[in-house]
Amino acid sequence: MMERRMDTALLVLLMGHLAAALEVPLDPKVLEELPQPPTITHQSPKDYIIDPRENIVIHCDAKGKPHPSFSWTRNGTHFDIDEDANVVMRPHSGTLVVDISREKADHYEGVYQCTARNKHGTAVSHNIVIRQSRSPLWSKERIKPIVVQEGVSLVLPCRPPAGLPPPIIFWMDNNFQRLPQSSRVSQSLNGDLYFSNVLREDSRNDYICYARFPHTQTIQQKQPITVKVLNLEAINDTMAAFYNDTDLFSEDPVDERKPTFLIPSGSSSSQTVLRGQVLELECIAEGLPTPEIYWTKVSGDLPAQRWSFLYYKKNLRIVNASASDAGDYRCGAKNKLGSVHHTIHVSVKASPYWISGAPRNLVLAPGENGVLTCRASGTPKPSITWLMNGIPIENSPKDLSRKVEDDTIIFTDIQMGSSAVYQCNVSNGHGYLMANAFVNVLSEPPRVLTPADKVYQVIKNHRARIDCAFFGSPIPKITWFKDSRSSTLDGDPYIQHDNGTLEIHTAQARNSGKYTCAARNMLGIFENHVYLEVKEPTRILKQPEYKVVQRGRSVVFECKVKHDPTLVPTMTWLKDDGELPDDERLIVDSDSLTITDVTESDGGVYTCVMNTTLDHDSASAELTVVEATPTPAVVYERPDPPTDLELTDQKKRSVQLTWTPGDEHNSPIQKFLIQYDDSLHHRGHWHNLTEVPGTRTTAHLKLSPYVHHTFRVLALNAMGFSRPSFPSRMFKTEPAAPDENPKDVEGFGTEHDNLVISWKPLTGLQSNGPGLRYRVMWRQKAVESDWSTVTVSNNSRFVVSGTPTFVPYELKVQAVNDHGVGPEPDIAHGYSGEDLPVAAPENVQLVVLNSTLAEVHWDPVPHKLIRGHLKGYKVYYWKERSLHKHNPFHMEKLILMFSGNHSHGMVPGLHPFSLYSFNVRVYNGKGEGPVSPTQQFETPEGVPGAPTSLIVTNSNLDTLTLEWSPPHDRKGRITGYTLKYQPVNNSNELGPVEELALLANETSVTLPNLKYSTRYKFYLNAKTVKGEGPVISQEAVTIVDEGEQEWQKEPVNGSQNVVLKGLKGGLSYRVRLVAKGHHDQPLHHSEELLVTVPAVASRQVDIATQGWFIGLMCAIALLILILLIICFIQRNKGGKYPVKEKEDAHTDPEFQPMKEDDCTFGEYSDNEDHKPLKGSRTPSNGTVKRDDSDDSLVDYGEGGDGQFNEDGSFIGQYSGKSGSRDTAVGHESSEAPSPINAMNSLNSFV
Repeated sequence: MMERRMDTALLVLLMGHLAAALEVPLDPKVLEELPQPPTITHQSPKDYIIDPRENIVIHCDAKGKPHPSFSWTRNGTHFDIDEDANVVMRPHSGTLVVDISREKADHYEGVYQCTARNKHGTAVSHNIVIRQSRSPLWSKERIKPIVVQEGVSLVLPCRPPAGLPPPIIFWMDNNFQRLPQSSRVSQSLNGDLYFSNVLREDSRNDYICYARFPHTQTIQQKQPITVKVLNLEAINDTMAAFYNDTDLFSEDPVDERKPTFLIPSGSSSSQTVLRGQVLELECIAEGLPTPEIYWTKVSGDLPAQRWSFLYYKKNLRIVNASASDAGDYRCGAKNKLGSVHHTIHVSVKASPYWISGAPRNLVLAPGENGVLTCRASGTPKPSITWLMNGIPIENSPKDLSRKVEDDTIIFTDIQMGSSAVYQCNVSNGHGYLMANAFVNVLSEPPRVLTPADKVYQVIKNHRARIDCAFFGSPIPKITWFKDSRSSTLDGDPYIQHDNGTLEIHTAQARNSGKYTCAARNMLGIFENHVYLEVKEPTRILKQPEYKVVQRGRSVVFECKVKHDPTLVPTMTWLKDDGELPDDERLIVDSDSLTITDVTESDGGVYTCVMNTTLDHDSASAELTVVEATPTPAVVYERPDPPTDLELTDQKKRSVQLTWTPGDEHNSPIQKFLIQYDDSLHHRGHWHNLTEVPGTRTTAHLKLSPYVHHTFRVLALNAMGFSRPSFPSRMFKTEPAAPDENPKDVEGFGTEHDNLVISWKPLTGLQSNGPGLRYRVMWRQKAVESDWSTVTVSNNSRFVVSGTPTFVPYELKVQAVNDHGVGPEPDIAHGYSGEDLPVAAPENVQLVVLNSTLAEVHWDPVPHKLIRGHLKGYKVYYWKERSLHKHNPFHMEKLILMFSGNHSHGMVPGLHPFSLYSFNVRVYNGKGEGPVSPTQQFETPEGVPGAPTSLIVTNSNLDTLTLEWSPPHDRKGRITGYTLKYQPVNNSNELGPVEELALLANETSVTLPNLKYSTRYKFYLNAKTVKGEGPVISQEAVTIVDEGEQEWQKEPVNGSQNVVLKGLKGGLSYRVRLVAKGHHDQPLHHSEELLVTVPAVASRQVDIATQGWFIGLMCAIALLILILLIICFIQRNKGGKYPVKEKEDAHTDPEFQPMKEDDCTFGEYSDNEDHKPLKGSRTPSNGTVKRDDSDDSLVDYGEGGDGQFNEDGSFIGQYSGKSGSRDTAVGHESSEAPSPINAMNSLNSFV
């Protein structure tokens, strides 16, 4: 029985004793062994015009079994392709490709013919005439201007060069715009431009004839022609200038005249056209006024739908000419002065053409008879010549079974070995036809090519056709049977066609069933089974109805359909025969269309179309939208509950619920909520089941088995839900086997030798019946073993004991109740319990990358030794000690975790110049495995930290002593220190840097030869072999040479802090705290504390320091102050303002009281005075920037004095505010007050 499909359909016709054509299929998957003579399938046209710029491709393809070989002739002689390097033949084809890059194309012009042959015969192509397209240039000529008198006729010749194929002619001007044509001016078929009469506006110098050669897409241009149209007076004036004012044209102007023909000439002519070509008849007349052209056929009417007029009726065109178009055609031209006629006699000739088609291939069995017919016609009558395998038949081997009679070859009692290809050549003086037809003698048992068990579907009362494509030699006889094969299907209602197809004109349900097609010949029988299914038609039971609705309301179109239950329906809605607008207001349901908030644009015709794979049905209704009528104010309330609940269409698991809506109370119902009560499982509890739109009053409810349903309905509008309806009657669904199995099945272990199988249990509704329990199944994965099964109930897990450690398992959990088992469950996967890994990583190695980073590598632990889910690897490492003797030991262990199957990792954050220990462990879900052997590594030295401290001691006139402590974090062996220092002047400008290299064991140094009363900035850092570390900085001032000063006293009065006033910037002071008795006897004093007051920048000597300028500024300030006081008094209408207190506060900076809350000296500021000089490197706050470790008082600001505890310790708080620093500049200063400061003070006051 054949199961593969043929691409070729086979038709069999029996005519008495003669066998008609039968095409041999060449599908190798089906009929690989069937022989076939060659058949030409593709060839180039007879007249093949080539482009000389492209390679020449001459097509010749053929099929056959075996595949044919190819050869060519050129100009009647063998064309040896191997001897021409420019010619190649495509593989598995006879197509020639000629490379013209080395040889001109015209070298290959000629007549070519292709031959395809195999052992069963030879097929030949028609003659292919190769000619090169040509687009020659226009011959150069000098065209004189044409001067004509207005009103005469004119012909502008084109005479384009002869091209191949002939060019297309058109006239344009210099701007490449086509010249306008009309009934007066038109182009003839030969390209000339004819004027029936000329007008003055015809004068121009750019009449240009263009020739476009379509094959090469080139355009050639004729030299422009100049035409001058003059009236009689203008001609005389023009010619008189040449001939001494002689009047040459003395006759009258051109008179009006009746028409005469420019072409054709004479009163009659003749024309010949070939059948099937285009007949073009042309008549162009001249005259004044312009003649009108008309056509008639003397011997009959013009052919309908095949004729047309061109060029303003000057050209009659008839396409696809036939013998009926022969006869006399008369063209006439007329104007108001008369008319003229011309008769054209048309003869229709014909090149040969097939009468009943080309000869068809014959497939005959040994002993059969057949006929090859080559029936053609033509005018004149063509001659017919037969060839066999490319050789004239009279020169071919004799065959007693073959007889040639003019256009027919008769085969009688043909035998094996008579296969051949016959050529029929039909020719006359206008052309020829060449056709190949083979005779293939085969002896083949029958085959049915229609796929086996194919299903045909048809709608009831429609025509049904069942195919039985077949092949065999002799031609098989086809017989059809149905079902039990009690009788053949050869009478009403069955019709059997010659190609094997069985037709039922009007199919009914009883015609459904199994059909058998039997193909039988003398060599055997072949049967094929197919099936016919007759389906019920699709019908719309309830059609949408015409609706009139007010704007803003809702409308529903119902479309209830009945269709065959085995077909899948698709409902589509159309509006005005187009798609529905994409609008959320249009809601398409299974059997309705709802439009909410209707607008005027919604009006139209709506069509519901129900489609299935076999048929469709449709129905339409119109929607008319009207304006809403004004209504009085209404009261909106919740809807009344639905009533009349009814259950219909009751099935095992579904029911139809219908109801009657209650009063909407002026607010449309938006939706209905359907609830149910299960008196079997949850009596008294109402559950939401489904919702339906407010336009529907029915719902098809899908239900679960083993439930006692009672339904109720609630309506919802904009005001809320209605009260529930009265319950419906109870509807009980019968118990059934479970429809589903538990979900979320998992397998895991809680101990190393168990497997816990868990699942999500089914709910009561999902149980579908009483006696719910679970069938738990498990087996080891990848082990050929049976499923172990246990049934449990009232539980959601089961523990399997005695399992191997961490082994994969396949798991299934199936629901079971008293009415059956659930569907086959899906297989889940899990593992038995884990245990600790039993192996440590091996080949552990560590590479130190730098002083703080290392990379550790290890070989992963084999999976079977992990005994669980691999979580990752842990690297334990700890610092044993520093390699420097001064640093303590560190034993704190650190852990790095690398998740997943890693084999290396980075260890960051290491301390330089230290000894570390480390090991690696693998861990799984149970815990860590054994430890790898502990290894040690050393980190190289790094750059040291900053020295721990830097203090200044023994400050003298020209020396200072610096003391420091080594870095806390040495990160290596200290090789020395670098000390840099530089002076800082009163303008905060830094002086030259001095650098001093110190030994590693030094912790102090005395700097001699310093300038007295000078502030210095010091920078100190430590060094290792890796480089220098960060800097610690400090500032100090050498003592001013003022001799021994007396101790100044400031009473404390029991306070724990005190403010010292009158200190000078840039000087150092010794401070101590002294306790006294009742009679001022000193009892005890604290240790002395050296305090350095930051230096301030000296003011520049400029005009602002001159006395006269200060006086002038003070007078101006006083005047402005008085004016401001008067303004404030006026605005506040006598209100008080503390001017006196403010004046007192700003009288003398020396006696300005200090604010106790923030230790500032008022609001005076002078930002300008503290700007650094140009080129200065000092920060904007007037101090040298220092590191965090610098304890200098300079950076704490210039506006606060030191404060001390009772025990003498310095607890001064320093303000960084600019206002405080600015105020401190003027305090206790020996310089005169600046007028600029006075102005700032005034601004602050205001």
